[in-house]
Amino acid sequence: MPAAVPTPMAIDSTVNSGRNSPKPAPSKIWTLNEPPFEGVKPIDTQGWAKSTEKTAIVIDFGSSTVRAGWSFDKRPRITLPPLMASYRDRRINRSFTFVGSDVFSDGTARGQSKNIYEPGSNIVNNWSVAEGVLDYVFVKLGIAGESGTIERPLVMTEPVANLGYARKTMSEILFECYGAPSVAYGIDSLFSYRYNGGRTGLVVSSSYTSTHVIPVVNSKALLSQSARLNWGRYQSAEYLLKLLKLKYPSFPGKISDPQAEDLVRDHCYISQDYENEISSYLDWTGLEDRDRIIQHPFTEQVIIQKTEEELARAAEKRKESGRRLQEQAAKMRLEKLIRKEEELAYYKQLQQKVQEATTKKETKRLLDGDEFSNEEKLDKKIKEMEKSIKKARNKDVGEEPEEAEVPVFPLLEVPDAELDEDGIKQKRQQRLQKSGYDARQRAKAEKAAEKARLEEEQRLDDEHRENHPDQWIEERQASRNLLLQRIKERDRLKADLGNRKSLANQMRMKNIANLASDTPTKKRRRGGDDDNFGADDNDWGIYRTIQKDDVSDDEEEEDLDAALKEVESQLLKFDPNFTEENTRDAETDWTKSLMHAFLRGPWPFDPESQREANQLHLNVERIRVPEVVFQPAIAGVDQAGIVEIASGILNERLADHASRADLLKDVFLTGGNTTFQGFEERLARELQAVLEAGSPLRVRRAQDASLDAWRGAARWAGEAGNTKYFVSRAEFLEKGAEYIKEHELGNGM
Repeated sequence: MPAAVPTPMAIDSTVNSGRNSPKPAPSKIWTLNEPPFEGVKPIDTQGWAKSTEKTAIVIDFGSSTVRAGWSFDKRPRITLPPLMASYRDRRINRSFTFVGSDVFSDGTARGQSKNIYEPGSNIVNNWSVAEGVLDYVFVKLGIAGESGTIERPLVMTEPVANLGYARKTMSEILFECYGAPSVAYGIDSLFSYRYNGGRTGLVVSSSYTSTHVIPVVNSKALLSQSARLNWGRYQSAEYLLKLLKLKYPSFPGKISDPQAEDLVRDHCYISQDYENEISSYLDWTGLEDRDRIIQHPFTEQVIIQKTEEELARAAEKRKESGRRLQEQAAKMRLEKLIRKEEELAYYKQLQQKVQEATTKKETKRLLDGDEFSNEEKLDKKIKEMEKSIKKARNKDVGEEPEEAEVPVFPLLEVPDAELDEDGIKQKRQQRLQKSGYDARQRAKAEKAAEKARLEEEQRLDDEHRENHPDQWIEERQASRNLLLQRIKERDRLKADLGNRKSLANQMRMKNIANLASDTPTKKRRRGGDDDNFGADDNDWGIYRTIQKDDVSDDEEEEDLDAALKEVESQLLKFDPNFTEENTRDAETDWTKSLMHAFLRGPWPFDPESQREANQLHLNVERIRVPEVVFQPAIAGVDQAGIVEIASGILNERLADHASRADLLKDVFLTGGNTTFQGFEERLARELQAVLEAGSPLRVRRAQDASLDAWRGAARWAGEAGNTKYFVSRAEFLEKGAEYIKEHELGNGM
């Protein structure tokens, strides 16, 4: 974003006025990530060739990512989101199925994609998609069972307190659809804890859809003492989108859910002192480092550059066209003014005749002839015309240089009978010239009188200021406040018209719809279906209401900004308490606006620039979004934060447990939502505050908070002693799909 470089004079004036100096151009602007299409993945046959009948397939069936590989692998071979899209293209009469990140390769597939899990939870609600994802995994792993089955044991991860129905259905799919010889289930966070060498400790697992706090003693999870917070990376991304929609209600672009998750992961961090940091986050000092600019894709307006010759010709053409239009407009205004003056003279003659009438009958006859019901109507008409003519003279005729001599119009006194055809034409021309000359003279006289009146008002105002300075200042302050209120009302009306849901815009559209209707709601006059709209000048007021937003003509002509500057200049000159910082320009200065800092950071904003209009500024959201894990009430979640949950487990549920001290010595963080910068330090500091003084506390994070669950499951599956925890196909057929074998890392303990 280009930043304005102030001149030395501008810098001095900024310092003198107390305003903040503009910041230099941002050093970096971030962009939104593209949809995570990773390309077509080849079939991996090397793993199948290396495996044996005892080698297990390990699948971390996560709610954000499905990871799969062999038990002898160090990393998963397949990583994909739990998505699938199926649709039929009727044009070519073919069906297509996309799985994982492949759904982002096709626009139609992206719109048809479905998730395995219920949005915002780790509960499977679409088993057809689950089967499609498992098909994809087994194909890409190169499994080529001769009997049409996978012919390898399976280890599946599951969340804490997984639903029995979900495990039962998964077992039925694995045994009946894929012919798995044996299956074992385990909790993902406990696999991660075991992989990182944990035996006794407090596992804090904050993943994609939830956060769990699980005490573990001698490698056995105390699931009855565990607790859950319904908040994870998914809810954080959703919360960020809500904040951005409130912050930029008219943002021209759209941010997808994966992009919001990337923004949370890449730009948010845990504050070590949230209350103090949030209160000073938008302070001008250092804001350029705290504010992150995210550039949304945009299309810049194409500006056609013309040569100097083309610009000169266009300017000359516009000038000539403007001159002709001005001449035509001046002629039309003059002719209109002459007609008004002739009409006024006629009505004045009528008024004189009415005054000279001797009987009421004659008076009524004269008034009825011009459709006046009484003399008051005639007097009102004359006053309105005088006012209109005066206004037209001041506005349209203007003041011209003094004429060298008074023009004469000799033909006006000659009767038409004594003139030939050319003489009559010259007489008409002289009559028009005389009318224009008379109009100019009257306008000059009225302007001279107006100038004298203004000078007298200024003299009286100066005397009032000198004799009563305090009262004069109070009057100017009141006048300034009134102008500010009117400017605020004007801006509000403009903003309302920009919002299609506002009352002002709805009334405007209602008026337009009524005018466009074949049967408008306004009652018509007598005469059946004849439309007399426009016969009365008041009818045209509706168009002024539509176009000018119900603002009177007098208000339209006033320059509120100029009047405010005039009043403020007087206050600056004569009011010692009114300084440059009190002016509207200083009060509305963007460098001192907290709202501008919140919306646009410490840089100027050009609303005409498509580039800047398509930029997001992340500042307070960077600490507000991840803070919800510690303070769920921020996002309206009626649950305790993780510190309060951990405190309840350690200080209440397990207060008398023999291994409580050992739990404090190993507080273990796992899950992708714990990778925020500062998470470990914040949790350690706040936990220490709720424990007894001197309590031994150690907080550590998994080596890889996202992958260690799969790695732990792979290591567990590769240990020969754990084969007894697998449910065989024969046991499944004999004891049913609900049957599971308990082990220290599963939900059965």
